[in-house]
Amino acid sequence: MTKIIFQHTYDDIISLDNLLEAWKEFVRGKRSRKDVQQFERNLMTNIISLHRDLSAKIYTHSKYQAFKISDPKPRDIHKARVRDRLLHHAIHRKLSPFFTKTFIADSYSCQIDKGTHLAQKRFGKFTKKGSQNDNLTAWVLKGDIKKFFANIDQDILLSILERYFKDQDVLRLLSVIIKSFNSGTEGVGLPLGNPTSQLLVNIYMNEFDQFVKHRLKAKYYIRYADDFVAISHDRTYLEKILSLMQDFLLAKLKLSMHPSKVSISTFASGVDFLSWVHFPQHRVLRTVTKHRMWNNIRAKQGKAETIQSYLGLLSHGNGWKLSQEVKVRAAEIV
Repeated sequence: MTKIIFQHTYDDIISLDNLLEAWKEFVRGKRSRKDVQQFERNLMTNIISLHRDLSAKIYTHSKYQAFKISDPKPRDIHKARVRDRLLHHAIHRKLSPFFTKTFIADSYSCQIDKGTHLAQKRFGKFTKKGSQNDNLTAWVLKGDIKKFFANIDQDILLSILERYFKDQDVLRLLSVIIKSFNSGTEGVGLPLGNPTSQLLVNIYMNEFDQFVKHRLKAKYYIRYADDFVAISHDRTYLEKILSLMQDFLLAKLKLSMHPSKVSISTFASGVDFLSWVHFPQHRVLRTVTKHRMWNNIRAKQGKAETIQSYLGLLSHGNGWKLSQEVKVRAAEIV
């Protein structure tokens, strides 16, 4: 595929203007947090200090604070200091518009004007096309990357990035960010939560997306983060490309699919994709997601914003009855 070159310079990324704009984006919804308040008390002093370190090329990334969340399964989160997170946002706001243009149309995670709802809508369209408007059986290959963020090979990632940049200072800065973390093995892993990490894994997996679309000729393919599906009326074709996908992931990206989360099944039997189980005429909320919803409603004591969030989620599928139950349970809690 034809490569385009990133045109912004290192000075564009680390400029005071970009750092200030990045701060405006970063601070939204975070002003009540103590570490953010502390940084903001001397905002210009702190930003100028960061800018000077970057200009002198002596910037170093601080250590991460580790903690666990359940979302719904346990996840290890690594939180950087405000100073470093501000830089992550400054890098992201310059790189993201550029790299988004290099991604396939059906990559949906962590991009402006995309997300799970659009991915689900596209899935519905693709099952129609794959089955030739329900005249043939639609088969769905579903895959999941094992320990996605924790298994990103940093040297492979940097070799991918080298193809897009002429400015070696940008590459050096990205290397500092990437090498600031590992998941237990030197040179492996990216931290969950950073906007730079979300962009970098998309850049990494774009190699796989391009292979699937242009080498394997998978016409109806969608990826959202570590979940992906390919749809066809030909099961044999899906079996063939599944093997080739596994080979590519291991050989080129040092990734593997989760063995218990790989399947080829008929659309009519129900396909679990992005919190919903999809059928030809309807979709229902995944049981695990439903249990998590009830637990969160209880934990939040039926707060209005929590209820509205779940009612919004349920509006994207066949969730009318469940929506009524949400309202009843919320009223009982209150």
